Amino acid sequence: MLYQLFTWLKQEFNLPGAGMFQFLTFRIAMAVLLSLVIATVFGKKLIEFLQKKQIGETVRELGLQGEQQKKGTPTMGGIIILLSILIPTLLFANLDKVYIRLMILCTVWLGIIGFLDDYFKIKSRRDAQKKGEAYKKKDSDGLAGITKIIGQVGLGIIIGVSLYFSNAVTVEREIVTAPNATQSELTYSGAVTLQKGERLAKDSNVIVRKINGVERRYVKVKTPITSIPFVKNHEFNYSKLISWMGPGAEKYTWIIYIFVVTFIITAVSNGANITDGLDGLAAGVSAIIGMALGVFIYVSGNYVMADYLNVMYIPNLGELSIFVGAFVGACIGFLWYNAYPAQVFMGDTGSLALGGIIASLAIIVRKELLIPIFCGVFLIELLSVMIQVSYFKYTKKKFGEGKRVFLMSPLHHHYQKKGFHESKIAVRFWIITILCVVLAILTLKMR
Repeated sequence: MLYQLFTWLKQEFNLPGAGMFQFLTFRIAMAVLLSLVIATVFGKKLIEFLQKKQIGETVRELGLQGEQQKKGTPTMGGIIILLSILIPTLLFANLDKVYIRLMILCTVWLGIIGFLDDYFKIKSRRDAQKKGEAYKKKDSDGLAGITKIIGQVGLGIIIGVSLYFSNAVTVEREIVTAPNATQSELTYSGAVTLQKGERLAKDSNVIVRKINGVERRYVKVKTPITSIPFVKNHEFNYSKLISWMGPGAEKYTWIIYIFVVTFIITAVSNGANITDGLDGLAAGVSAIIGMALGVFIYVSGNYVMADYLNVMYIPNLGELSIFVGAFVGACIGFLWYNAYPAQVFMGDTGSLALGGIIASLAIIVRKELLIPIFCGVFLIELLSVMIQVSYFKYTKKKFGEGKRVFLMSPLHHHYQKKGFHESKIAVRFWIITILCVVLAILTLKMR
């Protein structure tokens, strides 16, 4: 909003200082600062409001160290994160960009799903209190699991369809022959070598860029190609997944792409949700991952850096840095109150949104195949639950008694059972995440 306003003021009245909003770095800095202010200053007011409304956490008797001290701690603190992301983005980002619109949709969509889940849990507790019954927290108190999955799948389909079919979502391919080619020549002479599933973007024109003193020509292309780590070409074409169907099968690539996008968003969102079990764990891990995604966005959104590192240049991607700045600022600001001992919990309101945001950003920047690396903590937390449940059911069916691989799942509770303090567990998981994101960033050059 402010971007459009000050752009108009600059054009119409040449207002002194209005030109600052044309600089991406200025708007990123403002987004980070504002998100921190909202999370720390206004977050305190929201916590007090939640305390007055007695929207507090009810814990299950799991025999974990310090669990009784968490009773009554306000939940639904994810609202702080959502507001700290959305307000700076709405103020400082160019809302005309498709990537910004998709991320706003993702934040609001998953935020609503998480909010409803938390609300129904609180309602169940209040209903039990009204009846004079002792309330015990159950997984069935919130939204049904299938309902949350349907919501996540719906978002995945919207994002997948938008990214695959929108003419605003393109990459640039260099023209290596016919430097003076016209549009028709680009289409028919083979000046641009298109891979399976690729096509020239609608109304695509030759773009001339001067890099290191040399003029080079590019054209915008719609492509099903993404980045893949540890290989020389650094690219993977989703059309290859159905190439076995024979010639012409690439026209159905969109089905595969949307399925992959939906699966990733659902998996990472649930992974973040499961990780949110210790003070400061999910928020800290998400902040670190957000910084890594910021690096990827900067590199892929800057044609000079993209050319130097030999990665695909994605036009209009740089604007997404404002959203990422607000995201990182929101997570760090939330840690002010969520670090041990937590004054507020994010609840599903925040955790589902954090995971979905990270997944969507990775997909947009075409780094979704790197998610198992820089989201390593989310992955191992999710796998620990799957392994624990599967092994318990298997042993119960085979031996009549269920056995466990871990003392408790998710994995962070396993270490709690072993006697580790939760702040130590959280910090060590942060360190692991830092190592993971460093490895992911190194893949920009490791081929």
